[in-house]
Amino acid sequence: MALTVPELTAARDALLRARADGVRRYRDQNGEEVEYRSDSEMARALAALDSEIARAASARPTTLRFITTKGL
Repeated sequence: MALTVPELTAARDALLRARADGVRRYRDQNGEEVEYRSDSEMARALAALDSEIARAASARPTTLRFITTKGL
């Protein structure tokens, strides 16, 4: 199941807040407890979320449907 842009943004904000507070263990949106070994691991997770948000925000439709008439 793909997450929506608002869900990804909320997850990124929560992780950024935890990192700023110096917390390595926190409870995410789903109630799961997540623990990071180091600040660099948190930075990599933030970078991954940033790229997911960018990819989801720029998603284009895969199918175009044209409806035309001859005007008669």
